[in-house]
Amino acid sequence: MFSSTVMAATTRLISRLTVVTGGGSGIGRAVCQRFASEGATVVVADISEESANQTLSSLTIDHKGQNHMAAAVDVSSRESVEKLLTNIQCRYYQSPSVCVNAAGITQDEFLLKMDDKDFDRVIQVNLKGTFLLTQAVGKALVACGAPKGSIITVGSIVGKVGNIGQVNYSASKAGVEGLTRTAAKELSRYGIRVNCVLPGFITTPMTDKVPEKVITKITSLVPLGRMGEPAEVADVCAFLASDDSRYITGTSIEVTGSVFSGFLRTIKPTDASKLLDID
Repeated sequence: MFSSTVMAATTRLISRLTVVTGGGSGIGRAVCQRFASEGATVVVADISEESANQTLSSLTIDHKGQNHMAAAVDVSSRESVEKLLTNIQCRYYQSPSVCVNAAGITQDEFLLKMDDKDFDRVIQVNLKGTFLLTQAVGKALVACGAPKGSIITVGSIVGKVGNIGQVNYSASKAGVEGLTRTAAKELSRYGIRVNCVLPGFITTPMTDKVPEKVITKITSLVPLGRMGEPAEVADVCAFLASDDSRYITGTSIEVTGSVFSGFLRTIKPTDASKLLDID
């Protein structure tokens, strides 16, 4: 009984075609790896084709029919996103039934000092990029009459609680949550579910630059007593991509160790942004 349950859990995504933006590093890379391990064919999409190919080389091919690919994409560009979808359809003769919007950037500065270009760029990538890919995948699934689909957005706990020095990032991630809820209502009639994952303090290459004393301070404020791992965010994405979550849509799932809303006032803005960045 136990072994069959484990086997079912580790092959939930067999025969699924998936696309993950921001797949070249951090949480996006972990999602690609988890999806591949569960049997999915993964399209690793990233602004850096080199990084996408690095992720591609790390993916398992243990299940019949898996055929991963890497692709460069600028999620803030409609032309680039539509080209990505066209290339996927031409290669696989189908549209992806699962997509994860993990691409994101930060351009940190205090509200009173922030330039328009830094505000606009973060909104363009984090919020508009999520809109463009969600719309493109949604249109493709509806057009081909797919019976179901799962679109996963990646927000941030900062979108709920705010963070000093990140007015643009906070606004973009709050917008991603609102977009997710509305998209879920509109696409549910087509069998397409849309859900949001909200990471908290996650260990990524950027956290190597944060002083040890800051890490210690932060972990002391997390009830679980440690920072999260990208793989733990990927676990939630795999659940939302699979039929195990077939009656879940329009929701946000926090992956934060239950960190509380007052914590960000106790850390320097630059250190907090490195810890909460999803790249």
